[in-house]
Amino acid sequence: MGYSVSTIAAYEQGRRVPPPEAIDQADEVLDAGGVLMEMKEEVARAQFPAFFRGAAKLEAEAVELHAYDAHVVKGLMQTEDYARAVFRMWRPLLDDETIEQRIAARLARQEIFTRRPHPHLSFVIEEAALRKRLGGTSVWRGQLEQILLIGQARHVGVQVMPLDREEHAGLAGPFTLMEMKDGRRIAYTEVQSDSRLHTERGRVRELEATYGTLRAQALTPRESQALIEKLLGES
Repeated sequence: MGYSVSTIAAYEQGRRVPPPEAIDQADEVLDAGGVLMEMKEEVARAQFPAFFRGAAKLEAEAVELHAYDAHVVKGLMQTEDYARAVFRMWRPLLDDETIEQRIAARLARQEIFTRRPHPHLSFVIEEAALRKRLGGTSVWRGQLEQILLIGQARHVGVQVMPLDREEHAGLAGPFTLMEMKDGRRIAYTEVQSDSRLHTERGRVRELEATYGTLRAQALTPRESQALIEKLLGES
């Protein structure tokens, strides 16, 4: 298969998650008749921390996704260097192998931006999160540039909540809204690795109303782009 004994051992012992192509090869070499390939989706979810696996599956299938973030840039928009900086700050500390595994999984999620048909995506980000130079100035600049690039897509809206707003509907913290192909609307909330998927219509409707207010209070996409460009100019 072209893999070292130690790599195969790591796959077998659950210390590393095999990439899809390795699973395909193993299925062929072991004459498994497609049984291993059937498990690729389940194995892929194992790359994520346990508290996020359910949300990751829904995210990959969503036709709409709308997110508000207050502390860091949304994982979906993070560059590799920014994600590495975030994971290195995680407590309890993560080992290097786990960090690289989670970075790969996070970057793979960004296929949502190029998926066809395009899902409808929008993001509201706190200005304070954009000003944090996590990983250093070079990493920070690269992250702001990526946000500008993502925001240029017609099916993506990026808005910034400025620091000087006197009214703010999002003080209870970040959340994500998703709509599925079958019309189901789901909300995801997470704090300190404690996450919840909300499917009850009343709770989801409350967060949808909150998000609508946040978008109205935030800068427009064009104003948001100008603010991010200004931050880049200040550095």
